[in-house]
Amino acid sequence: MKLSQFDTKMPVELIAQHPAKHRDESRLMVLHRDTGDIEHRTFKDILDYFKADDLMVFNDTQVFPAKLYGNKEKTGARIEVFLLRELNSDYKLWDVLVEPARKIRIGNKLYFGLDDSMVAEVIDNTTSRGRTLRFLYDGPHEEFKAHLFAMGHTPLPPYVTRDEEPEDVERYQTIFARNEGTVVAPHAGMHFSRELMRRMEIRDIDTGYLTMHMGLGCYKKIEVEDLTKHRVDSEQMEVTEELSQKVNAKRDAGHKICAVGVTVLRAMETTVGMNGHIKPFAGWTNRFIFPPYEVTTCDALVTNFHLPFSTMLMATAAFGGYKQVMDAYKVAIEEKYAFGGYGDAMLII
Repeated sequence: MKLSQFDTKMPVELIAQHPAKHRDESRLMVLHRDTGDIEHRTFKDILDYFKADDLMVFNDTQVFPAKLYGNKEKTGARIEVFLLRELNSDYKLWDVLVEPARKIRIGNKLYFGLDDSMVAEVIDNTTSRGRTLRFLYDGPHEEFKAHLFAMGHTPLPPYVTRDEEPEDVERYQTIFARNEGTVVAPHAGMHFSRELMRRMEIRDIDTGYLTMHMGLGCYKKIEVEDLTKHRVDSEQMEVTEELSQKVNAKRDAGHKICAVGVTVLRAMETTVGMNGHIKPFAGWTNRFIFPPYEVTTCDALVTNFHLPFSTMLMATAAFGGYKQVMDAYKVAIEEKYAFGGYGDAMLII
């Protein structure tokens, strides 16, 4: 397929700048992919579409406060530093993006905090924008990370154009986040409240968890029209033996398996074997899913409404069918659904 086929003509004013007042009270569009029929519900109604012993698979990655603001030595120039991943805990090395990149050279020192109490030295240029920083801190590693993260800000998506607010610390995170490492929240999972999870438990709807740490590659502009020539950034993931056994047993027993988010869909499809079974895996994936890819690991997908030309929209269209999903997006725009990470949700069954 071609990139131009994923222009939904979404008005920018539909991009949500704030989360819904309550996690499970955002709007929910239900798309039946066999018929193309659409229902308009509230997210907490999602359990109406699942039965006892069905399985929902979540991404338990945890967002960390990845955005820092510092000053360059001598000039005092303000520098934005985006922490991507820790490379070495002993030497306190981090893979980062810096802005403006042209102002930073190897050997430059950056100062963070009101009292310049955190100092980092640029030791490598890894990409045109990326850098490797070595933080100069003598204390224990956990103390260092606590100090570093205390100065950090929530890494809101670039299409959220406002400044960080106190609510973002809690709301740009799922309630089941436990494995630190992502700079992009698994947006579909953010709709699940504690009350909704408790109702799932009461109804015997089963849950499972995998981990995928998302990088900024999901926001990267696709530069080619032919999607077969696009390469997505690799992202770290883990599917445990426990989850693979649970998913495979549910599939063999005929129960519905629901991927909560495109990250879960990509992770399961990375590990898929015969008959839709998945295997344990810990490593990196650059799986790019777009039509006419055939998904075999799950029967339902929960996802948000994505921006035009995004790889997340393409994966959604692969699962739900290109025509059905693009028609549903036309309805979503007409009905003024909220788009983006803080937006409304879609269930495809």
